Amino acid sequence: MNHSIHSADRATHLKVVVLALVAGIAVAGFGISARTGSDYTQSARVIKAGKPVTVTSSDVSVIR
Repeated sequence: MNHSIHSADRATHLKVVVLALVAGIAVAGFGISARTGSDYTQSARVIKAGKPVTVTSSDVSVIR
């Protein structure tokens, strides 16, 4: 058995290419079939500005 792709014969290279092609088609087919079953409608939401807010990241309490 030959464990190196560099010294493999033509038939082995052909098997690797065919296997990669079949796997790629299977993954693409699965992705397309998983996507077509969903509804991708979007609705626009309006976000209105409220009052200004001061945000601080300090946990120190202020003593006056």
